[in-house]
Amino acid sequence: MSEIKILPARLANQIAAGEVVERPASVVKELVENSIDAGATRIDIDIEKGGSKLIRIRDNGKGIIKDELQLALSRHATSKITTLDDLEAIMSLGFRGEALASISSVSRLTLTSRTATQEQAWAAYSEGRDMQVKLQPTAHPVGTSVEVLDLFFNTPARRKFLRTEKTEFTHIEELLKRIALSRFDVTLNLRHNGKLVKQYRAAKTERQIEQRIQSVCGKNFADNMLKVELQHQDLKLYGWITTPEAARSQGDLQYCYVNGRMMRDKLINHAIRQSYELALRPEQFAAYVLFIEIDAHQVDVNVHPAKHEVRFHQARLVHDFIYQALVDALGQSHQFISEERRESAFATPHPQQSSISELEQTNFNSNPEPKATSPSPSQREAQAMQQIPAYPNKAEGSCDTPRNEGQSRSSWGQNNTLRAPKPQVSEQEAKVYQQLMTVESNSAEEVPPSVIDQPITQLGKALTIINEQFLLVNTNAGCGLLALSYAEILKLRGQLSVDQRQLIKQPLLIPLALRVRNEDIDLLKKIQPVLERFAIQLMFKAGAKVMIMAVPQPLRQHNLQQLFSRLIDILSNGQQLSFEQLSLWLASQVAEQNKTYTLSEAVQLLSDLEGASAQSLDLKDTKLIQLVDFSTQIKALSHE
Repeated sequence: MSEIKILPARLANQIAAGEVVERPASVVKELVENSIDAGATRIDIDIEKGGSKLIRIRDNGKGIIKDELQLALSRHATSKITTLDDLEAIMSLGFRGEALASISSVSRLTLTSRTATQEQAWAAYSEGRDMQVKLQPTAHPVGTSVEVLDLFFNTPARRKFLRTEKTEFTHIEELLKRIALSRFDVTLNLRHNGKLVKQYRAAKTERQIEQRIQSVCGKNFADNMLKVELQHQDLKLYGWITTPEAARSQGDLQYCYVNGRMMRDKLINHAIRQSYELALRPEQFAAYVLFIEIDAHQVDVNVHPAKHEVRFHQARLVHDFIYQALVDALGQSHQFISEERRESAFATPHPQQSSISELEQTNFNSNPEPKATSPSPSQREAQAMQQIPAYPNKAEGSCDTPRNEGQSRSSWGQNNTLRAPKPQVSEQEAKVYQQLMTVESNSAEEVPPSVIDQPITQLGKALTIINEQFLLVNTNAGCGLLALSYAEILKLRGQLSVDQRQLIKQPLLIPLALRVRNEDIDLLKKIQPVLERFAIQLMFKAGAKVMIMAVPQPLRQHNLQQLFSRLIDILSNGQQLSFEQLSLWLASQVAEQNKTYTLSEAVQLLSDLEGASAQSLDLKDTKLIQLVDFSTQIKALSHE
């Protein structure tokens, strides 16, 4: 049986180097982060042959005193943490004390430094073979220089895995871009084979910061970027995102930082991607530069060997905070809501579809005519989306309509990609929707007397689902066809009815800010008492700004930005909404479109509907249920 032994220092360092030193760019990252932690405001990076021959980092930081130079090259030697409490609240970029020791174990390393209190600079030299450190005096200004020669000279197997000189230097360039965006106050100079390749001057003013962003991310990013800034207690998010017009075909301009540390965190990426999901196609990628500042005790940075990921103690809070901030910023951009016309991204009226305009008018959602400009890709997608009616077409669910088994069950696929929309809204669809939005419409359309021999007083057994959106039931008056989509709206209307029970206000984690016109403020103030009956709490601030503070549970998961934009459009067009009209309108907006049902789901819906209604169902409502006349079929089958 093999004997357990402690590994020699040289072997232990080379094993650690496998985690720390992946390629030359990894060395540059560790050394530049050390310079930033030392308070440097200028860092010069010299590279030769993609970093395999030489990596030299020089800074003007506070330096290292002579007595600690040798210790700095030892494993787990650091000045950044001393106790377990320090580990739980790390604000520095480095903290493990492995970088210099690991790099020196696979290269020929020289560490030169001088502090402001020393008259003489000292150099510490270490080579991977014996790991012994030699000190000697030298000339050097205040600060530190680290020179790494012949990377992987003593580990030829790892050296073989290095790519070409151009590829390795490209990784270093990309790394410097990320660092340049994280610290605008630091000047960075990058040279390759003696030639100055990149120079990022320290940026102090807003204009200089924008220039650095443009130099890193490009002119298209700078021309389409939106500034984001939001704070909730100790959690702060700020930075820049781009409008959907500046979407890219690859995710190469996605920079995120947590407490100044470069991150590729899955939770953060998911929140950002989710905030853009309605604005971008699946093959498009958002571009952003975002900074998250959080209490150091609320985040664990010691969960990834390369420190690329973190763990948040309140992960859901951080996720929703990022999502809400970006949705708010996008909603206030010209892609979603503008000062001239506050229209939602998926409610852009098509200039040539008169039937659509008629449908929107019955929905109290008439929008001003769009400008005669060539639509952008995102606007074309919004126009396509608008062609799908907001309320399902009942004609599609009639008994004589054959079901196409190859047809998608809804307008959205599994990946939320937009399917081919209908070219135009039919007159019958517009008629159905108009009946829906008319509260006093029970007598709007009479069923032929031949069908109704006696009124429906009770629902019998649920028989089967028709076209996944209608329920065939055996009523006291015969077979009836019940519209499940309309039943869903009536259920939500019952849940929103404060005449039945007092709705509970649910405060939003991050209040939603709406930037509107001054005249819209007056309209919202007039309808505010009605909104409060629905447990919707608004707060008005200076600068034509409305804050949505709380909503009831049925509205909790809905797109509030879109909902209130449409509501403002209704009020702007002079529509006077009563409590009954507003409750029905809210329910129709919240109800899921094109939803399909199983038999058990339909039975549960009817049960919920009866529970949400103060009174029993109105079975005389012909928009909810209609008797099915089988006389023609019976006659044909009877061979009469």
